[in-house]
Formats: sequence, structure tokens, C-alpha cells
Amino acid sequence: MELGKREIFPIVREVPLLFGLMATDPTIDLYNYLQEIRAVGFSGVVNFPTVTLIDGKFREALEEEGTTFDREVAAIKLANHFELLTMAFVTNEKETRQMLAAGADVICMHLGLTCGGFLGAKKYISIDDAQKSSKIIFNLCKKIKPEALRMIYAGPANTLADMKYLFHKTDCQGYIGGSTFDRIPIERGVFDTVKLFKRGSDDAAQVVSSSGKISVDFLLDFVAQHYREKISFAKLADGANISRTYLSQRFKKEIGVAFSDYLLSFRLNKAKEILLREKNIPCKEVALRVGYTDYAQFTKMFKKFIGDSPNDYRKKFACV
Repeated sequence: MELGKREIFPIVREVPLLFGLMATDPTIDLYNYLQEIRAVGFSGVVNFPTVTLIDGKFREALEEEGTTFDREVAAIKLANHFELLTMAFVTNEKETRQMLAAGADVICMHLGLTCGGFLGAKKYISIDDAQKSSKIIFNLCKKIKPEALRMIYAGPANTLADMKYLFHKTDCQGYIGGSTFDRIPIERGVFDTVKLFKRGSDDAAQVVSSSGKISVDFLLDFVAQHYREKISFAKLADGANISRTYLSQRFKKEIGVAFSDYLLSFRLNKAKEILLREKNIPCKEVALRVGYTDYAQFTKMFKKFIGDSPNDYRKKFACV
């Protein structure tokens, strides 16, 4: 509450600000607290922190002593009474039905703690499981309350490529990210800057930081994060104000192959993994997930460098 009043409101004047309401806090009176939230100037509330992320015996113990999801549902319902915008984090169909019945304006499928970076969650669901779960929730939203906005929160989705895939495969209308927009970019920036100082060099091709410089290491990381998207080496070099020829020569010297060959190899290796790991998805879908919108081109390159067509490769090694 103090952070919002003292640090955020003076800067963010035109954008609606939601208040993270821990509805299970036993020290607050929800009725009076929601009135205070509205009086201060917040546009709405979201049920966060939420017990939806807790399971097992600990969740049972919390429920027994009154720390329940039902209290979060009640808070959303009461917030609607005060004409506040309401956003509800949910993880399953039951929670979604409860929040829709309470009048939630926004349903956000919480996919778990954000993976990625140095401190991200080490255990998380796959992007495909995220897509399947979200699709079920959003179909339920459209059936019960079509006007409710449908959003996704983080979990395995921490890159633009991930979200493009989920937007393509579900009826998601928006994305909410925490670590995606603060922790992960800061980690990378700090790491690259410190690495530059430890090397004791001002070589422009060694780092990507607030200075706008770019590194070979960063290019490798960029490919790993964005291989599903269209990647232009020329744009990367131009954006960093570095000669394309110089950066290309440096990349080949350090990695041993040209950038285009590295990108092709990375995508084909990812395709091989997906073909064998997820045997029921069509080869055209595999092509899309590794950055090829042209399936014929994908098949041509796969056969040229791997030796088999994608389908034949899957048949040959599926049982190995």
C-alpha cells in the first residue's frame, strides 16, 4: 500500500494500477480494506499472493485453519461490489468457475513460477502442457462469461516466442510477466557487464548491456531464446552499431562456423528433439516451433543435413 502511494502513483498517472490483495491475511477486514484500496486510487485488485500455488499436506493444513481459496473468491466478489476492476489468478477448472461466478473481469491462467535466468524455477511444466491447460480454462471462460479477458502468467512462457506460440494455440488475449520483465533482463545485464570488466577489454563485440554493445556469447543466448522467431543477423549487428562483417568474422573465429550455419544447426537439433519426444504432433507443427513457416523449406533443409525427411527420421529413431 505504501509502495503504491509513495513510489508508483507519483510516476504512473495514466495507467490503471491493480493492488495485489492477500485476501487470506487474517489481520485485515476485507470490507474496510477494499474501501481503502479504492479510496487511495487503485483501479482494481488481483488475488495475489494466492494459495492456488500451494498443494499437498501444507495446503490441507492451511485450508483447515481458514486460509482458503474461498476467501480469495469472496474478495473478488466484494471488490466487484465496490466497482473495482478484478483479476483472478486460477490454476484449474474449479477455481475458474468460482472466480467467474464471483464476477471476475479478468481470468489469468497462472502457469507457475517463472523459469529462466539464474534464479528461475527449476521444475516447471512444458510449453505444450501449458497450452493444453490454458485452452481448457479459456474455453470454459468463453462458455460461462465471454466478456471476461483471458490472460496467461509466466511459468514456462518467458520469451516472446513462447507467447506467440500460446497466442497461436489458445484464445489468450494478454500476458502478465514478473521476472520476464525485471529479474531476467537485469540478471543478463549485470552478468554481461561484470564479465566485461573481468576480461578487462573494451572490445565492442564482447557484451550487450546498457551501452548497446553486443557479444558473441549474447548471440548464442539470443538464438537459444528466439530460435522460434525470424532472426536477422544483419539487424542484430546494425542495432548494436557494429560492422556486420566484423561481427560475422568474430563469430566464426570463436564458434568455428558462420552464424547462419549455427542457427540452422540449432533449429534442426531442436526439431530432432521434438520429433522424438512428442511423437503425436504433426511434422508441420514441429517446423513452426523451430522457426520455419515454410514447411517445404524445413523438409528440404532437414533432409539435406540430417539425411532423412522429418517423418522418416521419426520412424527410424522413435523406438531407439
